Amino acid sequence: MSSLKALVQKLHRLLLSETTKKAIERTILILAILSFIVHLLLIYLAPYLSFLDPNSTLLGSPIAAVYTPFSFILVYEVYLLVFYLPRSITTYISKQYEIISLIIIRRLFKDLANLKLSTDWFSIKGDLQFTYDILASIMLFYLLYWFYRMNKNRKIMNQAEPPISTALDRFVHLKKTIAIILVPLLLGLALYTFGKWGYLEFSNYDGSFGELKNVNNVFFDEFFTVLIIIDVLLLLVSFFYTDKYHKVIRNSGFVISTILIRISFSVDGLVNTVLIVFAVVFGLTILAIHNQFEKRFESS
Repeated sequence: MSSLKALVQKLHRLLLSETTKKAIERTILILAILSFIVHLLLIYLAPYLSFLDPNSTLLGSPIAAVYTPFSFILVYEVYLLVFYLPRSITTYISKQYEIISLIIIRRLFKDLANLKLSTDWFSIKGDLQFTYDILASIMLFYLLYWFYRMNKNRKIMNQAEPPISTALDRFVHLKKTIAIILVPLLLGLALYTFGKWGYLEFSNYDGSFGELKNVNNVFFDEFFTVLIIIDVLLLLVSFFYTDKYHKVIRNSGFVISTILIRISFSVDGLVNTVLIVFAVVFGLTILAIHNQFEKRFESS
């Protein structure tokens, strides 16, 4: 058992240490800059290269080129989510909220390139979606501010926490194991889905692989499905380590929040945006009540 724990610690240092995080951050930034330049070149070369589709929504305007580097930034956010998984459940959840807010911001860059400025703004589906998303991005940014503020206040309140128990140490070890498994799993999923998206989006391929339902959902549809499985697993295992009502409710509420975000990928328009905002509002409310519960009853 000790040898297995040592292996997990070694893999964790290799894949999820501060040094690895900084190296991945630099790599992602370089890839984001290069991808932006390549995307711009493809936009200007699209009319002259037969294997490119100049009618693609991502090849119609230089503004759309921002979409590609944002995809790399989102992949880095996914890595950060896995990075914080063993450390803090609330920070882990906040990274989920950051990811969905950045997906909306990325969608704005894509929609900006295809806006139809006219007096019929509220009758054009694309322009309406842009309106919903720009309002949602502001709301999510503000909600995340309060989520981080509440989480920080909770940490300050619990500065004098007792040493980690053996049971809790086993739970952290389990989360480290899950995080290690998630790194190659999500990397493979990202390479496959983004590769397929790029091939279908930028080429004149005949479509025998099947059409992608929504380019904005590429990878993240499957990603949040994986998160639901992980969140439910952690929720069930947490019952072995705590029976405190407010923590069970908090963890259950966070699972529901993740499920609502996943459901949002199956719908479009206003319903999609409302589901995302409501999911974050629900998670924020759960955290606020949890903190009050801890402050009033745990400290007494």
